[in-house]
Amino acid sequence: MNEAAPNHLPILYSFRRCPYAMRARMGLLASGIKVELREVVLRDKPQAMLNVSPKGTVPVLVLSDGSVLEESIDIMHWALEQHDPQGWLRHGTKANAVIEQVDGPFKHHLDRYKYDTRYEGVDAAHHRSEALKVLKGLNSRISDNGQLLGPEPTLIDYATFPFIRQFANHDRPWFDALPLTSLQAWLQDHLASDIFTNIMCKNDKWNPANPIVCFP
Repeated sequence: MNEAAPNHLPILYSFRRCPYAMRARMGLLASGIKVELREVVLRDKPQAMLNVSPKGTVPVLVLSDGSVLEESIDIMHWALEQHDPQGWLRHGTKANAVIEQVDGPFKHHLDRYKYDTRYEGVDAAHHRSEALKVLKGLNSRISDNGQLLGPEPTLIDYATFPFIRQFANHDRPWFDALPLTSLQAWLQDHLASDIFTNIMCKNDKWNPANPIVCFP
C-alpha cells in the first residue's frame, strides 16, 4: 500500500526511546535526508503503520514510491548510501560481525537481564554475565582503536551504542563500577554528542489531524 505523504517525503514511524528507532533517526540525520516523523505509542499503534508493516514494530520507513523498510540497519544503509558526508560506511562489511553480535547474542541476554519477569525460568544474573562477555570484547576494541573500528565513529558505533545505553541504564551504579573504562568513556561521549541530543527531541503522538512533523 502506498503511504506517501502529501508532500512526498518518506514517512518514518518511530518511538523516541526504542534503540532500533534511534539507529534509524541517526542514519537519517547524518545523511541529511528529510522525512515526515510519526511518533508512535507502542501500546496504541496507528492503523496506518500496521497497514504498511503488520509486524507492528518500529522503525518503519515508507519511501516516496510506497516501498517499505522495516529494519533499522536497512534504513541506516538506505539513507547513507544516498549521502554519507561523514563517511559512516567507510568500513563496509567489517562492521557486520559486531552489529550481528549486538543484535543477536547481546540483545538476547539484554532482554532477559532487563525484562526477566517477561520470561519464564530466567536467571537475570546469568544473562547479565553473558552480556558482559560481549561488552568486554567491545571494550578491547575501543581500547585499541578509540572507536569500534578506528579513531572516528562510523555506522558500527552509532548502531551499537543505543543498546549499550539500554544495558547500562538498567543498573547504572553497577555498570559504572565495571573495569571497562574505554567502553564507559565511549558511551558517555556518544550520549553527550550533538547527534544523540538532536535525535532525542520529544514529539507528541502522531495524529493525522495535526501538522506534519519533519525530521531532521
